[in-house]
Parts: sequence; structure tokens; C-alpha cells
Amino acid sequence: MSFEIIVVGASTGGLKALQVLLSELPVEFSLPMVIVQHRGKDMETGLCEFLARSSRLPVREPEDKETLLPGQAYLAPRDYHLMIQSGSFALSTESPVGFARPSIDVLFESAANEYQDRAIGLILTGANHDGARGLAAIKAQGGLTVVEDPATATCREMPDAAINLTKVDWILPLSEMAAGLHKLTNSTKRYES
Repeated sequence: MSFEIIVVGASTGGLKALQVLLSELPVEFSLPMVIVQHRGKDMETGLCEFLARSSRLPVREPEDKETLLPGQAYLAPRDYHLMIQSGSFALSTESPVGFARPSIDVLFESAANEYQDRAIGLILTGANHDGARGLAAIKAQGGLTVVEDPATATCREMPDAAINLTKVDWILPLSEMAAGLHKLTNSTKRYES
């Protein structure tokens, strides 16, 4: 079974972590990568452009009902939950989950339901527990779970919460994350932790 999607959650310190991750992925990286970075609803726009300057993959915010495409990095729009349904994006203005909209848990749970064991969930730095429950959902469906080593995270609370809730497959320092993901996407077989 091969993987079909990577979902990524980041909060405090996430912009720097995402810059590192996106800058180290090769241009031929084949999976769609869907990212929730916590940001306030009044935060200025321009985050896609900021991340695109570091990325070899195109980075953009998806529209409602847009189909996921390979080799793209998608960033959840501010103040919207981002979900995946039937291979397309769905945007929602439902109430914040854990004080966050977009919520990492909402994205990860939808990816777990849609892709099951073909999903990779990745938790980066952050100062809350969002994403821990969603990562557990991916693990429960047989997907692969990856967490930034709390020792390399700007803020370790989110990686620690994920590790405490789920038997994580990989715990990697940020500097090794892109290489590990690239190895997975170029393999026809599953790697065990």
C-alpha cells in the first residue's frame, strides 16, 4: 500500500519549521501536502507567499470543492476549518475546535476517514494540544504518524501531546523530516519505525 497524502499541523514556531520542511523537499515530491498553521482570523494575508519563497513546491490556499493535486502544498485559509471529502477540499466556518479555526484535529480526522492507511500525519512545533487527537485517528486507521522531536521544536507542548496520546511511528528532528518523507514517497513498500 502506498501513501497518497501528507497532512501537517503546526502552531507556535511553525512558520520557521514549515520553511525548513518545505525548503528541503525536492521539486519532484509527489504527494499533496495539506498544512494547518494556527493563525488568528485577523492575521494579515501573505502567508502563502511567505512560505512559497522557501518552497520548491507550489504553496497556496485551496478553494472549497477544489480537487487535491499531487506535488502541491496547500495551506488552510485563516478562520476556516479545512477538511478533505471525496478527494476534494471542504471549507467550514463551524465553531473553533480547541480555540482554533483552522483546527489540526479537524483536518487530520477528515484525512484519516478519507485515506485510512494511505495517510501520513505530521505534527510540528506548537504550544497547545491540537493535532494529538487527529494524529491518533490517523494511527487508528493504519496511517503513518510522524512527530517532530520535542527537543528540536520551538515549542514542545504539541509534539509532547501527540507522543503521549499515540504510539508514534517516527519521532524525527526537524532537520531529518524532509528526507524521511521523501524516502517514504519514493518507496513501493511501507517502512516500519
